[in-house]
Amino acid sequence: MKRVYHLLAFDLGASNGRAILGTFDGDKIEMQELHRFENNYIEMNGVFYWDLPYLFNQMKQGLLAFRQLNVGELDCMGIDTWGVDYGLLDRNGHLLGNPRSYRYATDADVEKTHEVVDFATLYSRTGIGSMNFNTVYQLHRRVREQDVGLENAQTLLLLPDLLGYFLTGEMAAEYTHATTTMLLDAQTHDWDWKTIEALGIPKHIFPKIQKSCTLRGCLRPELAEELELGHVPYAAVGCHDTASAVAAIPGSGSFAFCSSGTWSLFGVETDHAMVTEEARQANFSSEGTIQGGYRPLQNIMGLWLIQECRRDWIKQTGASVSWDDIVMEARKAEPFRSIINPDFKEFYAGGNMIKKLQDFCRNTDQPVPETMGQIARCIYESLALRYRLALEGLEKVKGEKIESLNITGGGIKNMLLNQMVADSIDRKVITGPVEGAAIGNLLGQAMALGAVKDLGDLRRVVRNSEAVEEYTPHHTAEWDKAYEKLLSLQ
Repeated sequence: MKRVYHLLAFDLGASNGRAILGTFDGDKIEMQELHRFENNYIEMNGVFYWDLPYLFNQMKQGLLAFRQLNVGELDCMGIDTWGVDYGLLDRNGHLLGNPRSYRYATDADVEKTHEVVDFATLYSRTGIGSMNFNTVYQLHRRVREQDVGLENAQTLLLLPDLLGYFLTGEMAAEYTHATTTMLLDAQTHDWDWKTIEALGIPKHIFPKIQKSCTLRGCLRPELAEELELGHVPYAAVGCHDTASAVAAIPGSGSFAFCSSGTWSLFGVETDHAMVTEEARQANFSSEGTIQGGYRPLQNIMGLWLIQECRRDWIKQTGASVSWDDIVMEARKAEPFRSIINPDFKEFYAGGNMIKKLQDFCRNTDQPVPETMGQIARCIYESLALRYRLALEGLEKVKGEKIESLNITGGGIKNMLLNQMVADSIDRKVITGPVEGAAIGNLLGQAMALGAVKDLGDLRRVVRNSEAVEEYTPHHTAEWDKAYEKLLSLQ
């Protein structure tokens, strides 16, 4: 008789979080969402924060939801989140204020850091592209401001490690998440102590780095008693959501991946970090894989753009606006009427997104999108074109043709966008699984328990468990013309 494992993934994104149960029999895994909750940053006195007590309580609700199923013992749990953000603990292990959100970042933070350690040096050490929210820039800002929280900190824990600490009492830094900080040495897989020292960041706050998909303690006894659960093991899975999502891609051959959500993370898998001048010029980041390698990728502004527009439409009308409504209106709109650069810096901050998009089009002498359909079509086509730019950049730095694109994550529910991407890049697009980060998280737990042997075995289980869809490209000259327009807007 096969051993059946009950695994619980906490999959936290920058707009919502889920507790997902995985029932795994060694060949297939079945997933069931037990709890879903909103996750929004909070602005206080000009600073953006994540509400950590709220997030922790929502995770407890997820554990309670499992207990109420009454299906037996929980064999393991794991957490994945977006990258770069962290919390600080004092010498007693208590939280020194809510973690700051990466949305608080500014370009000035980058400039000030590069005055001390220039970008070329940072890139050669870490392989991480320059994004103004990288942890290194966040921390150097606090050094410059003589931040009291940083001065009194005993330990820095990245967000999934921080939440894991409050569940288990164990402190460490999981490898894939640590690579997102721009503070991990890509050659030694240890912290980049030269940069840390040069920027005046306290060295003692950085915890030991732990390999992905390994066990790290159990549920605290007091929590186990409160929740009426046993001492549930905790696995440090691929704690960066993109690392878990990419692990769960069932692709083969020469393929690129795109983890599609609030952000679009577009890249390939390699054994070594790409730290060449060409990769640096293209701003590729070599983030970590669960097998200890790298994912050279670009961070592209993804569905954040349409998410923020939807917020605006709901505020303006006071009525519900569904994603299906938005896609339906986009289908009816005129193609290629307006194109934007999705990575335009004004789009990074929340609020007034419709106006920002309209201003961009107005300032670049294009028709200003007014209707929901025009705005949505502009965003979707611009994203599809931006993916082509990323794909061509990857081919250039990798030195070989990429045959197909595998897209995973919540964004694949948008079939219009999927077809646009295939048409834009003129390659086959394969989508699935939709819950890429969650299934990668769950099977990462199985790997930590020894129930999954390696990455190849993990992807075998994904292929057994998840249906995928294929989109055939219908490339036209209009896409080439629109691509030239995008290039002019970079």
